[in-house]
Amino acid sequence: MTRRITFRLSASEHAQISDDMAVCGLTVSSLARKRLLGVRAASRADLAVLSELRRLGGLLKHIHNETRGGYSSLTAQAIKDLSAYARALTEKTKNTEKRRAASQEDSEP
Repeated sequence: MTRRITFRLSASEHAQISDDMAVCGLTVSSLARKRLLGVRAASRADLAVLSELRRLGGLLKHIHNETRGGYSSLTAQAIKDLSAYARALTEKTKNTEKRRAASQEDSEP
């Protein structure tokens, strides 16, 4: 059985949640549920970039296999760079969410 929770927001809180919904591509319910349960809500842009990085990594692996390692030093470096960028993007997303949560705690009465 599902239950409904309602609560009031200030205009600035509503604006921030509306912005977050647009960035993450979530409904109010989905965003609230994730935030209340401590689940990370990544932005659509970050998810798209991570997906593209995975795709590029797969293509590099394919090149490596097809050339029987003919470009192994180049493909290894490219995969290393892609992995580093993916880790940095994930860390940036976590830090942004931590800052947002801290600013929300600071603005509470």
